[in-house]
Amino acid sequence: MTTSPRQERRSTLPLPLADQTVFSFRFTASPRGARLARRLASCQMDAWGWRYGTPAHDSVELIVAELANNAVTHGRVPGRDAELLLTADRDDGLVRVEVSDTRGERGPRVGGGDPGAEGGRGLLLVAALADIWGVGGRTGGPGKTVWAVVGVPKGTTPLDVLPAAPADSYGTCAADDADPAGAETGRTAWEDGCSHGPRSTDSRTCRD
Repeated sequence: MTTSPRQERRSTLPLPLADQTVFSFRFTASPRGARLARRLASCQMDAWGWRYGTPAHDSVELIVAELANNAVTHGRVPGRDAELLLTADRDDGLVRVEVSDTRGERGPRVGGGDPGAEGGRGLLLVAALADIWGVGGRTGGPGKTVWAVVGVPKGTTPLDVLPAAPADSYGTCAADDADPAGAETGRTAWEDGCSHGPRSTDSRTCRD
């Protein structure tokens, strides 16, 4: 049985699962890769029990979006990937976000309040949403890691133990709004994000 290139790409994407406390994903240093990192982070937060549209979920999603965008814009090295790492601590009510790139000599710069200034304003958003954030050397390779810790509600219920929901209840992590041209280029939801189907006891798998 032959495997198509699209199936191979889909098989390499990590599944957002409720029973894992660490989620890691290496993504290409491109705008599309940054979008995918944000979408998978969104799926993972929902799987952990911090639902779409809640402050905890949206704060982490926005922080991942900003840090991933910075990584592919200012930390890009041709041929080198960036990396996303999420760590959940339900007991302490914390989610740690780490985004790493290979440009260790270029540290993040926080922009001022000047609306005409270029760059750095995204980190003001990160600072506003996170309890604490910082930057350090990348573990296991060259480059840097920008990290942020977000306080989240304790005692959440993972997605895989929720009771079944009505068939029209969807949690969506698709990338249609992020890339309207996706349909024209033949991209699937797996290639630009992921989608949870109707929530049930077995709705942890991202699919087309």
